[in-house]
Amino acid sequence: MIIDAHTHLFPDEVRKKRSSFFRRDEGFRLIYESEKARLATLEDLLKAMDQDGVERSVVCGFPWKDPGLCREGNEYLLHCGHRYPHRIIPFACLPPHSPRLAEREMEWSLSRGMCGIGELAFYRRGISPRDVKHLRSILGSLSRWRIPFLLHVNEPVGHDYPGKSLKDLQPIYHLLSALPDVTIILAHWGGGFFFYELMPEVARVAQNVFYDTAASPFLYRSQVYALAVKIVGSGRILFGSDYPLIRPGRYFEELKRSRLPAQVQAKIKGLNAHRLLFGATRSGPVQGDHV
Repeated sequence: MIIDAHTHLFPDEVRKKRSSFFRRDEGFRLIYESEKARLATLEDLLKAMDQDGVERSVVCGFPWKDPGLCREGNEYLLHCGHRYPHRIIPFACLPPHSPRLAEREMEWSLSRGMCGIGELAFYRRGISPRDVKHLRSILGSLSRWRIPFLLHVNEPVGHDYPGKSLKDLQPIYHLLSALPDVTIILAHWGGGFFFYELMPEVARVAQNVFYDTAASPFLYRSQVYALAVKIVGSGRILFGSDYPLIRPGRYFEELKRSRLPAQVQAKIKGLNAHRLLFGATRSGPVQGDHV
């Protein structure tokens, strides 16, 4: 079983008239103003999944500032999930700058069957102490729902690109400390946060953290897989393509080059995501499952 834990889709209106949404959300303009930033259709995603042997995909929208746009995006992803219930796993996006409205949208979305929250992001700036406070207020109840939360994280060094806003990873540590019982998926290898799990105090607050591989071919050599497994174990790494940014098959090629055992590759490619999203229980600390 192969599960892509990180893809993106937008309603047709956004995809066809994207420039008209730049004025409504600076973060959206920042990420999608370039013509190289693709917006895929549901059919595009399903075709890519079929070509690369992906059985199911987690699909995210965009964390619009406008709560109405968040609702429209979530309704669209619910529609996709209803059309293809055995292939599409919808996650709900929230307006993170408005805790009251975000909590309302989260309750609405989860009560209708959405399977997670995210990808939330702070594309224009880093995560402030106030943001951590807001996220704690909004997401604290997720432990009751046994639902994961996907957060955009970037590496704080190297080349700049649209949406690279975090200058250090201390806010991630503070957020994990504030939400100890919530299962959190840190996108893009957590910006390298997994490395700091060599520190016992960081490992303690990261017990419920998963790391996805989204954009890995643009950021890291293939050795990152083996290094992450050595530090956090094979049970907390999720294959995520960030499609349509990169096709799934490119990640599988890198996994092969990592020379990890077949059973470890199988966990990363889908078994871990299946356990996280559909396991009999998703509460309590997640074991690292070292190999």
